[in-house]
Amino acid sequence: MVLLKSFRNIFLISELRKKIAFTLGVLVVARLGTYIPVIGVDVPKLYEYMQQKSGIGGLLSYFDIFSGGALAQCTVFALGIGPYITASIMMQILGMTLPSLEQLLKDGEYGRKILNQYTRYLALGLAVMQSIGMATLLEHQGLVLIPGWSFRILFVMTLTAGAMIVMWFGDQISLHGIGNGSSVIIFAGIVSTYPTMILKLVHMVKEGNLNIILALMVLVAFLFITAAIIFLEKGERKIPVQYARRIVGNRVYSGQSSYIPFKINSANIMPVIFAGTILKFPLVIGSALSTKFPMVNTVIQAFYSGPLYHVSEFLLIIMFSFLYTAILVNPTELAENIRKNGGFVPGMRPGKQTAQYFEYLLNRIGLVGAIYLGTLAIFPAILQKVFGVPFEMGGTSMLIVVGVALELSSQVESYLIERRYEGFLSNGGRMKRGGAR
Repeated sequence: MVLLKSFRNIFLISELRKKIAFTLGVLVVARLGTYIPVIGVDVPKLYEYMQQKSGIGGLLSYFDIFSGGALAQCTVFALGIGPYITASIMMQILGMTLPSLEQLLKDGEYGRKILNQYTRYLALGLAVMQSIGMATLLEHQGLVLIPGWSFRILFVMTLTAGAMIVMWFGDQISLHGIGNGSSVIIFAGIVSTYPTMILKLVHMVKEGNLNIILALMVLVAFLFITAAIIFLEKGERKIPVQYARRIVGNRVYSGQSSYIPFKINSANIMPVIFAGTILKFPLVIGSALSTKFPMVNTVIQAFYSGPLYHVSEFLLIIMFSFLYTAILVNPTELAENIRKNGGFVPGMRPGKQTAQYFEYLLNRIGLVGAIYLGTLAIFPAILQKVFGVPFEMGGTSMLIVVGVALELSSQVESYLIERRYEGFLSNGGRMKRGGAR
């Protein structure tokens, strides 16, 4: 009853109702673009090619996750939000390493606007490069009906324009809708594949190709992984911080206590994406060298079909988790900011000792988060190979879906709490004025 009441309250707030309607409207238009095919591509052959788990088809099928199936159908929005996401990650890393970009990050709103403009230009360049690469690949694999320069120019212009439109959709959702636009678009693309997976599972049960017990195992595994993601994504270590008394003029402000939250998964989904992308590139190398060196293709096939692939993915995720966390959180800078504001961690000296304490906690907490990410990434594949359960939803996709859903629910909850608080004050004021009369 409480949940239904809270859901009903969402539609009682005019501003929130408009934001949700706008977001849904943009997502509908964005999904329509995933059904408009690009002219000149043999879509059925491309789909069959991407079903391969080896070669470049395996790499394309991995990136197809983030386009919501548009890449497999080679539609106008085939690149999706991918170029913008890649550009954002690159600018984020460069902003922490290049002094000029780091200064822009410290310049407030003006610096962020310039960095956003740089990110868009970089996304445009990446979209053009990816379109050219995909056009060359399609022609090389014989997946183009009428190859030539006319196809290449039209293909590159169409996919680049589609990527820029999707990027604009994401900006509009961030400005006028609810949630982060890029994340919401990826979320919608992944969720759109759920009905197909469910129907496929039901069809396998009806045809007798899948035992009903195994089908129930898939459902239980899905619920278990979702619950584990929610529990661990909400998990954090709160570091208490005490601020000393301050004297401003003739007033004395008493010391305040606060805390710094260290999340279990500070790096979010990035280590999984980095590890998955790096592990897919040997497929490209193997397919390129297989014609001259058949042994290379045999070794790569054995690597991807055996347990060594999952072990490598697990270790790479742990490595990238520590690396990305070190980029995002600087213990020395954090300790210095606390010291400048007159704060201290109880039992720790301000400065170097506090920074060492933060680094100690980040390493311990980060190890838990890294193991959690690595286990989540390989668990569906292990479930499918060991128990024979056709669990097609990868851990990366589930982490994105649950993470974005948690972010959206927290924003909706903040709107509800804010409006209830304002309504309570206004009612109280009317009651007080009414009693005075």
